[in-house]
Amino acid sequence: MSQSKLYDSAESALKDIVQDGQTLAIGGFGLCGIPEALILALRDSGAKELTCISNNAGVDDFGLGLLLQTRQIKKMISSYVGENKEFERQFLGGELEVELTPQGTLAEKLRAGGAGIQREDCRRRRQTPTPSYRASRNCHAYPVLPGSGSPNLLHYRK
Repeated sequence: MSQSKLYDSAESALKDIVQDGQTLAIGGFGLCGIPEALILALRDSGAKELTCISNNAGVDDFGLGLLLQTRQIKKMISSYVGENKEFERQFLGGELEVELTPQGTLAEKLRAGGAGIQREDCRRRRQTPTPSYRASRNCHAYPVLPGSGSPNLLHYRK
């Protein structure tokens, strides 16, 4: 018999699955469609050393900015990080690891990981402005399959 995936609250949805050191894929685009209730429940859970994969890093008092304030995020994988002063402070202070990934590559890595593809052909343009750029035909997909040590997708529907 399968267990129901419907929960009464965001807190109950995260209970017994969130732990320190996890990698989480956080939905939304910009600040639209983000799982606000789940981010608050994640903050309240006290989980730390998290790696978050998201389109953006939130703003100072909203979205993933709430987890940055409480220093729960160890590494941020994102395509845009420009409107969060706490993010900037932690990054420039060496407190936060950052992997900037172009939006299309970010989406493709998540799609490939969800499809069980371990490596995906991600051809990147050589004229990218990212200083740490290395030309590569292959990139690792973000694994999102259950039981693979993979990121958990945070999505909440009420």
